[in-house]
Amino acid sequence: MKYFIILCCLIVSIECPISYQVKDIVQAEGIKTPLRKNNIGKIYFTGKRIETSALQNTDFLRSYTLTNKSSLHFVAFFDNSLTNYLHRLAPGLSSDSLNKTGNYQFTLYLDGKPVYCSNLNPGAPSKGNQDVATLLNRPLIDNPDAAASWSEFLWTRFLHNGGDSSLTDGNHILRMEIRPYIKTDSVLTGELLASGDLSLNVIRHPLIDISAIHLSKINPFDAFGISDVHFDVQKILKLKGEINEGVFKKINSVIVIKNGSILIEEYFNETGRDTLHDTRSVGKSFTSTLLGLAIKDGYIKDEEQSLKDFYNVKSFQNYDIRKENIPLKELLTMSSGLDGNDDDGKSPGNEENMYPSPDWVKFALDLPFRNNPDGEWRYFTAGVIILGDILDKTIRGGIESYADKKLFSPLGITRYKWEYTPAGVPNTAGGIRLTSLDLARYGQLYLNGGFWKNRQIIPEEWVSKTLSKQKQIPDRINEFYGYLFWNKTFLINNKSYEAFYCAGNGGNYVMIFRDLQLVVVITATAYGQPYAHRQVNRMLSDYILPAVVE
Repeated sequence: MKYFIILCCLIVSIECPISYQVKDIVQAEGIKTPLRKNNIGKIYFTGKRIETSALQNTDFLRSYTLTNKSSLHFVAFFDNSLTNYLHRLAPGLSSDSLNKTGNYQFTLYLDGKPVYCSNLNPGAPSKGNQDVATLLNRPLIDNPDAAASWSEFLWTRFLHNGGDSSLTDGNHILRMEIRPYIKTDSVLTGELLASGDLSLNVIRHPLIDISAIHLSKINPFDAFGISDVHFDVQKILKLKGEINEGVFKKINSVIVIKNGSILIEEYFNETGRDTLHDTRSVGKSFTSTLLGLAIKDGYIKDEEQSLKDFYNVKSFQNYDIRKENIPLKELLTMSSGLDGNDDDGKSPGNEENMYPSPDWVKFALDLPFRNNPDGEWRYFTAGVIILGDILDKTIRGGIESYADKKLFSPLGITRYKWEYTPAGVPNTAGGIRLTSLDLARYGQLYLNGGFWKNRQIIPEEWVSKTLSKQKQIPDRINEFYGYLFWNKTFLINNKSYEAFYCAGNGGNYVMIFRDLQLVVVITATAYGQPYAHRQVNRMLSDYILPAVVE
């Protein structure tokens, strides 16, 4: 099916020649430099980002060694802008309509065989770029400064649609072709705009010599002892080697706590015990903790209280009596009827629509109520912002001092850093930075049922409610959601091991395995990268859990 689609793309481009007689609809930038004039219709590759104004012919690669640590960029030269190319395909459409219905089509080949054909979704590059630009200078792989851009996602999709299996170690020829396409009643593809080839020497599966690798010495730490439990050291040495070689990317730390003592403690990328890690949505789970504490202390009756107990819901847009009756529990389990879904780019409550807003709470409470609420789980960051606001204005002295007094200080956590909303309130939806071992304290607290050093910090009943299967995660087999904690099961050596965990963008995890008396912390900075969570699952399934279970 994949090759049929690719063939169709190519056939359409052959059978639909465009006319150069159509006048341009927008004014493209001029092509003034000799370099650009002499290379129209060509694509070149570079091993790093080079500003367009600084590009020289000597920067363009003819061959390149591609490893897991490599970066790979491309530069494509055109004689006009994309909007004008699209106008030739559909002369009757306005420039706005062209940008909303068309874009570039990329086709990637390896060794002369088409592997992946992608019609970019409208919107990226931006309309301003599409109207004016006669050059693309973009990353395919940007290891130092990955920004999850559209061109990096193009490469990721290429890998997942045949490129990964085709890019075997050894020599290959990579070819890229770019065409315009537009989709009205059907997909119409224009002429070839630019193409280019690169000889690759691929080394993506390095041989790891574990005899040259050593696990770091574990020094004493106030919260944990040093474990003497046996584990498969060779598996962890192999994991460390693959992180060092970039097989697993942008991993900053791996911590394993077994029976309350440190079993494994490894840091990467110039981080260490004192590094405060930006773990993004791991912070959502702390909101659940603080809500449980606020209920214990009588600031909030219970999680069945409704929004009407804290807000004049009628003062917000899209009033619906059902909004008044949303219980806190539905925000904890991401199952409210508010029309927000971070996994749906068209959702009005998508978090990306919230961040530019000057008032995140108002943004969330202004959202419409869905016509047919089904109680299903939907990832909804703005709902956690509401919970944080309720806590901040209900707790005497505000949430920041309360969290320090009731949670962090009792755990011995003295170094942490909040991020704040535009209103100056701690961002309870994912804005707190902690060290890896302090994240491990938090995981161990839940593993202990809320108990820490002769003190019941979190009510055991709240821990039980939190680490429960409240909602099935749609489209995921045997995965669930509790009170701002996730749940899944790993199959290791034909035996199942259940984990409750906090998770954040970039591949950040605090994992609790109750049956194994195990806490695993992984911190990473692969923000926005589609491989971020997938690679952590592989680290756990192929290395960490087998090493500990065996």
